[in-house]
Amino acid sequence: MHRFFAPQARRRPALLPVTAILALFLTSCSGAAIEPTEQFDSFGEVLSAADGQTVDLWMFGGDAKGNAYVDETLAPAVREQGITLRRVPIADTPDALNRVLSELQAGRDDGSVDLVWANGPTFSTGRQAGAWRCGWTDLLPNMQFTDPDDPLLLDDFGAPVDGCEAPWHKAQFTFFYNSDAIADPPTSLQGILDWAEANPGRFTYPGPPDFTGSVFLREVMVSAAGGADQVPLTYSEQAFDDHAPAALQALRDLAPSLWREGDTYPRDEQALNTLFANGEVDIAMTYGPATLTELVASGALPPSTKVLTLEEGTVGNASFLALPVNAADAAGAMVVANIALSPEQQAAKADLDMWGQFTVLDTELLSPAQQSLFERLPESPIVPDYEELSRNTHGELAAEWVPALDEAWRQDIASAP
Repeated sequence: MHRFFAPQARRRPALLPVTAILALFLTSCSGAAIEPTEQFDSFGEVLSAADGQTVDLWMFGGDAKGNAYVDETLAPAVREQGITLRRVPIADTPDALNRVLSELQAGRDDGSVDLVWANGPTFSTGRQAGAWRCGWTDLLPNMQFTDPDDPLLLDDFGAPVDGCEAPWHKAQFTFFYNSDAIADPPTSLQGILDWAEANPGRFTYPGPPDFTGSVFLREVMVSAAGGADQVPLTYSEQAFDDHAPAALQALRDLAPSLWREGDTYPRDEQALNTLFANGEVDIAMTYGPATLTELVASGALPPSTKVLTLEEGTVGNASFLALPVNAADAAGAMVVANIALSPEQQAAKADLDMWGQFTVLDTELLSPAQQSLFERLPESPIVPDYEELSRNTHGELAAEWVPALDEAWRQDIASAP
């Protein structure tokens, strides 16, 4: 029996501890700037200082393929540079920022966190506190292979990156459907909502503040506004009042047509996938489309699973490696970030059998030999290439939109009689 949650009983996400520590930290430090203990003028200096260091990479521990990639592919490549890479598994990315802020508050300049797999609220909260070293990514030789004008690499959920984190891979919010059940799938988000109302009980979404459900809520708001260019990137109460009500009304209108008439929602993406696999719903969604290939191959999703690309595009983002300002092994962390950006590592990580993450490199900037690393990658029978998936993509809204919309959904949708 699969468990699902009633959104009314769902706890808020584990962001409050970070917020509380941030408030204490800013109060105790009076907003004073924090300077890194080590400064480097060239990557040669970085390499010299990094020799023999052990780099602690704090990252979500629940992704088995990601764990295997770091342990079995990235770590050996780093070891060739005389550096040990140690993966520190955590349940949630804010746990890493909690540690950084706690150690900064204690005055430690030998922090236990050297790198964090981060993006979104974790990055912006850390920037507010001055917790991240900035201006260091220009030292990395492999940054030359990224597009300096790529908007997904310039802003992280509305927060300017400013060299405060190194790009690692990209993601694209993606819908998929059961082609045995839907012969003529919708081609827009409004079309999906219309289809759901015409086919009661065959669609649902994870309830915010689940990550996937929150993304869906923001996509509905963007669609209701007439496109991503109509919604301000930066959050304000006025922008919220201008655009959130239409999205909430659309979801209120949709609720009676949802699975179980909207009385309950899947707790997360995995629970939604279970409904899809059991034939209870015909459309689902993910921010990690590369996983669909393995899910179909393993039988976790049916062979009739197909990706649904929307005419107006969907939201995309990038994940990064952030370097705490007080990292004990900052030089080694920079070397790790540079190796992770190499064409060899980016191609290995993009392999569906390895991890299946979309590269942050602009392959047109690579040599023919480097381009061939990507050209040799096996194609997925389920997932189109990134160019097709990201057609008409738009970037994420500022992180402040997320809790505001989630709370509005909880009050207006989840608590509705």
